[in-house]
Amino acid sequence: MTNTADTHDVAGTADALDPRDPGPDLDRLQRLMGLMTGDEKHSPAATSTLDALWVLYDRVLRVSPESFGDRGRDRFLLSKGHGPMAYYAVLAAKGFFPEKLLTGFGSYDSPLGHHPDRTLVPGAEIGSGSLGHGLPLAVGSVLGLRAQGLTEPRVWVLIGDAELDEGSNHEALAYAGPAGLEQLHTLVIDNSSATHGWPGGIASRFEAAGWSAETVDGRDHGALYAAFTAPHPGRPRAVVARVEPKSG
Repeated sequence: MTNTADTHDVAGTADALDPRDPGPDLDRLQRLMGLMTGDEKHSPAATSTLDALWVLYDRVLRVSPESFGDRGRDRFLLSKGHGPMAYYAVLAAKGFFPEKLLTGFGSYDSPLGHHPDRTLVPGAEIGSGSLGHGLPLAVGSVLGLRAQGLTEPRVWVLIGDAELDEGSNHEALAYAGPAGLEQLHTLVIDNSSATHGWPGGIASRFEAAGWSAETVDGRDHGALYAAFTAPHPGRPRAVVARVEPKSG
């Protein structure tokens, strides 16, 4: 399967993602988010993830509407499912479903609910919204891929910093490092909403468990891309994306 990050110079889209001024990309995404006028209780949670999600889907993830059924695709799991507006906007922008579906967001007969449902949303790998499940599911996904002899697909999971208050995440985190789950990548959106926090910052928690970890500006597309694609042989990777406090 072709890595989209390796083909962007040919496609001519890499220049659109200036490190600090992504311009037209975010303008389009914000327009798509504006189509979702349903009663959304967690719109800040969506806006906090928008930049990181776009960089992942546009430059890093090896998955497309055409390849979504392929065994060798990358997997993306949205654990922070209580604010899916940015996720839906990115999926629509990438052609997983028509933009017109966005206008029905949150309505009774719409597939785009307030929490993503993998049986209804094209491109969604898991149903999510109940905090603390995404990272354990991502660990299980990597183990499942290994059992099938599939060592190339990468598994990405997006979690919020407050999810690290959940014990299930710490069990998965503590297992993945010593197990050397190199295919596992965790993106933490850190808006200082965690109740407990961690001495030395979130990245230090992952490092203490044997992960490769880095903290970056969650609005800086260049920094996000560099962190997402940094080599981490033999270790899982964690990227902590700092955004405005309490923005989701």
